[in-house]
Amino acid sequence: MSQLVDGPDGQPRCAWCQAAPEFFDYHDNEWGYPVSDDQRLFEKLCLESFQSGLSWRTILAKRENFRKAFSQFDFNKMSTFTQEDVDRLLQDAGIIRHRGKIEAVINNAQRAQELIEQEGSLAAYVWRFEADEPAAPQTSSTSAESIAMSRDLKKRGWKFVGPTTVFAFMQAMGLVNDHAEGCAMREKAARLRRSFTKPV
Repeated sequence: MSQLVDGPDGQPRCAWCQAAPEFFDYHDNEWGYPVSDDQRLFEKLCLESFQSGLSWRTILAKRENFRKAFSQFDFNKMSTFTQEDVDRLLQDAGIIRHRGKIEAVINNAQRAQELIEQEGSLAAYVWRFEADEPAAPQTSSTSAESIAMSRDLKKRGWKFVGPTTVFAFMQAMGLVNDHAEGCAMREKAARLRRSFTKPV
């Protein structure tokens, strides 16, 4: 099965884009480009947690609702959420109303604060798990690095951060360039990664 599909401009894109029209914009402008902003990194980890068992299209369609519901994924604000907030979120039809996932991301906001206190920033922490020799693009759903990061996050008390969830996070946030060979965006991602200054 080909890893490529023609995009709206006739140029090749990763084949997963054909699953939904809105995927092309997400693929071309976000997916696989390196991110160092703690709030964006935290948001993506949360959204990947919510995606567990669901399609990314479902999450992407609700992303603005998630941002509104979770204070733009400001972990300092989310860390103060109470049971009243959980109850409010369980009534919010604009998001995924899964108690375990809602409670997990609130817990993870508190764990993010602890991690930043210990490691300096969320960005400095996650970029330590960048692969030196990643597998060929789109041939795996986990990696040694995603397994290691998942294990470490769980040890720190994070929830809903399994190796597959973490690997999807790594793909999206540019820790690995998983654009297919021949994809029109693969070189753009590679260029951005080359010019990216890893947080320390």
